[in-house]
Amino acid sequence: MTDTISTVSSLTGPSKTPALNSPARVLFASLVGTTIEFFDFYVYATAAVLVFPHIFFPNSDPTTALLASFATFSIAFFARPLGAVVFGHFGDRVGRKATLVAALLTMGISTVIIGLLPSYETIGVLAPLLLALCRFGQGFGLGGEWGGAVLLATENAPEGKRSWYGMFPQLGAPVGLFLSSGVFWLLLHFMSQEALLSWGWRIPFVASILLIAIGLWVRLSITETPAFQKAIDSHERVEVPVVELFRNHKRSLVLGTFVALATFVLFYIGSAYLLSYNIKVLNIPFIDALEIQILGSVLFGIFIPIAAKLAERFGRREILIAVTVLIGIFSFFLPGLMTSGESGIIVFATIAMALMGITYGLIGTALAAPFPTQVRYTGSSITFNFAGIFGASLAPYIATWLQVNYGMTYVGYYLLIATVITLVCILLSGREDV
Repeated sequence: MTDTISTVSSLTGPSKTPALNSPARVLFASLVGTTIEFFDFYVYATAAVLVFPHIFFPNSDPTTALLASFATFSIAFFARPLGAVVFGHFGDRVGRKATLVAALLTMGISTVIIGLLPSYETIGVLAPLLLALCRFGQGFGLGGEWGGAVLLATENAPEGKRSWYGMFPQLGAPVGLFLSSGVFWLLLHFMSQEALLSWGWRIPFVASILLIAIGLWVRLSITETPAFQKAIDSHERVEVPVVELFRNHKRSLVLGTFVALATFVLFYIGSAYLLSYNIKVLNIPFIDALEIQILGSVLFGIFIPIAAKLAERFGRREILIAVTVLIGIFSFFLPGLMTSGESGIIVFATIAMALMGITYGLIGTALAAPFPTQVRYTGSSITFNFAGIFGASLAPYIATWLQVNYGMTYVGYYLLIATVITLVCILLSGREDV
């Protein structure tokens, strides 16, 4: 297959590719794909708090059911590196476009099936097992999506515009969070909580098939990136990208993984954990808790382009260092804000998601920067998804466990430790590495 692509590419010539991929088309394609993927991902996160403890773990006490639901939530993060290896291999061997289409389908099909699953009352223990399997499929697909979307943007970027182009796929995260929270907010406005738990929760999962169709249409309309086309024409592709990666780029893999650690811990404390804390501990109504999450997603999205502009002016590494220090300072205020009632929660969400927008807006370009074209898809995907394992997979679980057993102060310590590790790794990375 790769030989066929090489033959076609040599006939068409690399110089034609930039003309076919207009900036608007490239940026929209990178944004729409990650929006769909993160919508699917966060619909699950919201349902893991609001619905799944009742539907798939009904025989447990509320705290145990929530922890079990968070455990299935974490499965996707362990699947993501595997998806990064598999899709990264084809992304670096066959091309960015075809691989992105396959990743989108994998994620989308898994999401739709979740919306069709029978409950625990219908098929017993098989229900949570099937849920876990579908969650694995979601993670596997997202593991291949993110890296390709970032490369689609950055490999088409003009000189000096990589941070700006690289923030467009990052915008998919807040947009996906906004849409997923908004869907559940709308459902609760038009149906009772009982109806939502009975059948309404299935609507966002099944309806995602419409978003998938839009994403496929956009993705199929683009051509290969100029950087990868050049690698084809110059015969620079490697046989097994993941072997090349671990042989010659181990330092970049390790540093990149922990450069993104604080980003993931902050986000999942400020989203999935915060949602469960608001509902289960503070007894804030479902709808109000979702409104706080929607507010957070808006701030998250606003600060991503701000981060890109700051990086172009002052340097990506400098802004990453500054925001990581700010996250560390914020960790000391976390316990007080989280225990100050709803007003404190709103302040917490506002600050947390503003900081999140700055760090997340730059992390995509930073993780892709140290890898050469022939292993960049695999390298950026693996570092991002390894960071997901260490920073995100168990963050809601760990934060809940710490809060229940030791108090909110230790949740702040948890965020602080992640921040210190990230800061050290940024400082150990050279300017060209981030």
